[in-house]
Amino acid sequence: MLPFEHKTVLVTGATGFLAKIFLEKILRIQPNVKKLYLLLRAANPTSATRRFHDEVVGKEVFRVLKDKWGVNFQPFISEKVTVVVGDVSCEGLGIDDFHLKEEILKETDMVLNFAAITKFDQRYDVALGTNTFGALNVLDFSKKCAKVKLLVHVSTAYVYGEEPGLLMEKPLRMRRARNNNSIAEVLNCENELLQNRLQELHSKKLPHKEIASAMQNLGLERAKYYGWPNTYTFTKAMAEMVLLDSKGNLPLVILRPTMVISTLKDPFPGWLEGARTLDGVLVSYAKGRLKCLVYKPDVILDLIPADMVVNATIGIMAMALANHQLELIYHLGSSSKNPIRLPEVHKMGQAFFSKDPWRDRHEKPVKVGKITTFNSMASFYIYMAIRFQLPLKAMGLLSKSCCRKWEADHADLHRKLKSGMRLIKLYKPFLFFEGM
Repeated sequence: MLPFEHKTVLVTGATGFLAKIFLEKILRIQPNVKKLYLLLRAANPTSATRRFHDEVVGKEVFRVLKDKWGVNFQPFISEKVTVVVGDVSCEGLGIDDFHLKEEILKETDMVLNFAAITKFDQRYDVALGTNTFGALNVLDFSKKCAKVKLLVHVSTAYVYGEEPGLLMEKPLRMRRARNNNSIAEVLNCENELLQNRLQELHSKKLPHKEIASAMQNLGLERAKYYGWPNTYTFTKAMAEMVLLDSKGNLPLVILRPTMVISTLKDPFPGWLEGARTLDGVLVSYAKGRLKCLVYKPDVILDLIPADMVVNATIGIMAMALANHQLELIYHLGSSSKNPIRLPEVHKMGQAFFSKDPWRDRHEKPVKVGKITTFNSMASFYIYMAIRFQLPLKAMGLLSKSCCRKWEADHADLHRKLKSGMRLIKLYKPFLFFEGM
């Protein structure tokens, strides 16, 4: 942990899952770290401090560190951590406190950008603002830091989109860029298109919900136009490209983790925040809600425990600093050495939840069993049409002939079906992902 001894680190996205594990690890293993500046979105310093205590150190992942320091935990945290009100989507990281900003620019040795919007179909303006322009703002700020030695940007292995085969740790290239435009020119064009669309929507005085939906659809449209399956991977891919294009002489490490799951060992096994990727599927199965699933049986799932991502991050940072390397790209995954497929996950899940079942709100055990599986989208669509869409259509016709008796139920079921189909389409690239 020598790279962090007596060093000052600026961390963005500090309330995120990975960032919390990173912070806990540094504070527990390297208490001689000089200072951790944590950038948090908040209305004011008081709100930021409250967020930090509620959403970061108040979480169970800090349990081991609290036990280690006992009554001295809060004084230790106060000494080592400074909470900063800011926002990566703003120039200068949105830091309004002039004196604090000058202090950060003067003292920072390393910058870690964990900030990201991970929702696959987030509004285009929000995703572009945080994932792409946010990364560029972090880079610009890092360049102004007087003694910064390294910028670490946490990306995702899925920036390759749906490319099959062995995916190399190399810079990406923009697909379908017109007239060989640079990434900066593409980004400017996308931002102009986005702003024009927003202005058009606001001029029509549409409800917020309709504007949000239009922005979601625009993100997916632009992603697919350039060859990416969703807004998340597209905006993260553009972030990588613009960072590499604009970094100059600033040493840069780009980390591409695959599907991040709960901790394997550190600070204790099994810590997870929220139902993430595969975890969400397992929770749905445990609750008895997952009746069918579509995937290719031979597709390998690439899972990586969160603490292994953090350990790799620290190790790579140490190597980059020791070797004075200006550019490093690392994939963090398991598929090449420890592959697992969905049928295996299903089998293990069934065995586990049969032995230790989920309890419903009445504390009754939920019985799990086999689920209906499909190995192609075509077979899945046929099943959905016969099993749900046709009965739903019949219900709608029957409701009309009976004075709209079941209109509310029909509308609710139609909404749920539409939402479910949308989720399947969003997850399709990952369920059929053939990269390694």
